[in-house]
Amino acid sequence: MSDDFPVRPGESLLTFDAAEADDARLAFIGTIRSPWRERAECPKNMRAARERGESAEVLIAPPYRPALSRLEAGAHLHLLTWLDRSRRDLALQKPRHAEDASGTFALRSPVRPNPIGLHLVRLVSIDLEAGRLVIDAIDVLDGTPLLDIKPYFASVDRPEDV
Repeated sequence: MSDDFPVRPGESLLTFDAAEADDARLAFIGTIRSPWRERAECPKNMRAARERGESAEVLIAPPYRPALSRLEAGAHLHLLTWLDRSRRDLALQKPRHAEDASGTFALRSPVRPNPIGLHLVRLVSIDLEAGRLVIDAIDVLDGTPLLDIKPYFASVDRPEDV
């Protein structure tokens, strides 16, 4: 993997490169346009992104624009993104703020065998014809591919015991 993302003490690599797997065929349906051009400036989570107060855009490719029908401004959406600039080879990770390493699946890090991002956003406005969605905030780099959009339904998505 790139020297830009060195393995930290306490981290361990997978025994294979997940990027070489040939078992999924994904279609990117659009692109995220965010204010964040470099990893160092990108917020580490959605709370931090909202605190910065900068909106972002989701640009939907023309063939997928009819699928936006009935989305409305003010709605909350789950965006699934492909974190295309993330490592895919760590089993244990040691976040900068942590004393000990944790398993990848116990973290919200973008470093994963399948770097799929999950973002709960609020839809500020929508232009169906242009396939342009303005969202309240995002915590990914500009140009991140979009895999899917799913509506957030409080009646089924919010656990009662939280």
